[in-house]
Amino acid sequence: MTLFLLAIIFRVFNLQYIQGEKYKRLSTERNIKQDTVYANKGNVYAADGNLLATSMSKYTIRMDAVAVKDKIFYANVLELSKELSKMFGKTTEHYEQRLRNAKKSRNRYLLIARNVGYNDYIKMKQFPIFRKGVYRGGFIAEHKTVRAHPIGKIAERTIGYHDFRGDAGLEGAYANHMKGENGVRWKQKIAKGQWKPINDVNEKEPIDGHDVITTIDVNIQDITHHALLQQLEHFEADHGCAVVMETKTGEIKAIANLGRTSDGKYFEKRNYAIWESHEPGSTFKLASLMAALDDKVIDTSTVVDTEKGRIYIHNRKVEDSQRGGYGKISAARVFEVSSNVGIVKLIKKHYDEKPEKFISKIKEYGFTKKIGLPIKGEGKPFVPTPKNKKRWNKISLEWMAWGYGVSVTPLQTLMFYNAVANDGVMVKPRFIKELRREDKVEKVYETEIVNARIASKETIKKIKTVMENVVVKGTADNIYSPNFSMAGKTGTAKKYIPRHKNNKGETISGHYSNKHYVASFAGFFPVENPKYSCIVVVHDPKKEKGYYGAIVAAPVFKEIAQKIYTTTPVDVQSVDDNVQISALDKLFNKYGNALTNTNNTIPNVKGMSGMDAISLLENIGLKVRFTGTGKVTYQSLSKGQKIKKGTTITLKLT
Repeated sequence: MTLFLLAIIFRVFNLQYIQGEKYKRLSTERNIKQDTVYANKGNVYAADGNLLATSMSKYTIRMDAVAVKDKIFYANVLELSKELSKMFGKTTEHYEQRLRNAKKSRNRYLLIARNVGYNDYIKMKQFPIFRKGVYRGGFIAEHKTVRAHPIGKIAERTIGYHDFRGDAGLEGAYANHMKGENGVRWKQKIAKGQWKPINDVNEKEPIDGHDVITTIDVNIQDITHHALLQQLEHFEADHGCAVVMETKTGEIKAIANLGRTSDGKYFEKRNYAIWESHEPGSTFKLASLMAALDDKVIDTSTVVDTEKGRIYIHNRKVEDSQRGGYGKISAARVFEVSSNVGIVKLIKKHYDEKPEKFISKIKEYGFTKKIGLPIKGEGKPFVPTPKNKKRWNKISLEWMAWGYGVSVTPLQTLMFYNAVANDGVMVKPRFIKELRREDKVEKVYETEIVNARIASKETIKKIKTVMENVVVKGTADNIYSPNFSMAGKTGTAKKYIPRHKNNKGETISGHYSNKHYVASFAGFFPVENPKYSCIVVVHDPKKEKGYYGAIVAAPVFKEIAQKIYTTTPVDVQSVDDNVQISALDKLFNKYGNALTNTNNTIPNVKGMSGMDAISLLENIGLKVRFTGTGKVTYQSLSKGQKIKKGTTITLKLT
């Protein structure tokens, strides 16, 4: 007995004095933990304050049917089913059967609904049975934070993401600024495995991420998106892009990138304007003409013989689109009618013996290296040089003159054209205005000059004149308006098909296709005092419907310019001209008539563009919820119903 007592005394002494600190530490570790207080990710805003991307709470709601006592369950299951039916649309019988089956099978994790918003989550917590909580009502709510784009899919690739898919767009580029710094809080374990904060304040407060203020103008973005979409649909093209840039600042006001799906729909598939480096075709002739003018080897009045519209250089054919050619014409007219023969002969004559001089000009125009955008995935340009023996051949110079054998992105081309509009000053395209935290501006992004003078003032003046004449009396005269000045250049390029095997297993050599084309138009407006520059590029339009830049791309440019001036005039030019490619006037009239003829009743907005419909409905006092982009196909409140201010109407857009 004595030995037993001594053993107990030794054990107590050992636990209390020798190993006491160890067990105190273990107890603390098991009952006290350091919990992370997550910082709020920053939002993305348009230049005018519209929200482009934000974090939203979403909940997955489940039920532990075992936790609910039988008496409570069977007394309230019908009422719970009715509430679920009201919220989610399925029948009361559907939910009642599911709940009863879960009870019978002792399901402790029955899925009720996914992606439930915060307001609906709060309502569900008060539903019959659920209001008794986790342990008596079996109510399980799993929270997650998701990124939402309030304006839908418009500009989705440029807004981007930073998640399991990787980094894309602005969200990916500025992820480190937007994520913020997490905080820390100590919690103590209490009954039933629950944890509660030890103190009323955090040991380290979280610092929310920066808000990113972009240069995007939601109105111009909507105009650009729908103008491009309409043309892609009409010509059944594979994909295309359109970008609008503010001349003086380089701010990107709109960027639309649309690719075709297997079922003929279009969505923001890739950021083609930034990523896709391709042979530009005739829009590159602007660089060729500018180089020759600035080197003073030609003038706009220099005469060149286009012969019969066809010449051969080292047995390779150069041909004009007009059969028989244009005869003897000036260098200015070569550009206006986009004579391939004319521009090739001019460049060959003056640079064939010194191609490096021509290449140096192309380098000054920003075509030999990436722009250096913060957005990942920028395409790499290619311009051959005599030093690169593997890529330079005896026709490289001549082919470069008319936009072949070189590869540039649409945004690089736009940066060059914008420099012409900006009197020779090349500015870097910019997507961000500033970073803010708690409404305080912490960083401002200024205009960055890439090249203070790409050409002499005299050259720029001549170039502007011939670019305007392209619209007045050249290849783009189909978009000319006496009431609204535009300048630019059309582009039509055959696509190069690399060496491949056909369906029969036969090897097909690389060649320029007579079926696949790239149609483009780049320019600026108004000519007298350019406010915006713009580029439109469309890949693989259906050849039977048209493939020339003047037919496919130029009308999109005009519609964008026309709508910008109709909705946000920047000078006193008349803008009463009819847009030739769309029902713009009809849409505006429809909007105006609907607004003035509501007579306190719900108007019919089906068929209207989403932005117009939302604006109309909000102007008459309704709250608007919508899904999708494009035109309205469904409205939850029928035409003719009396308007109740503050009522919510739901729209579905294509």
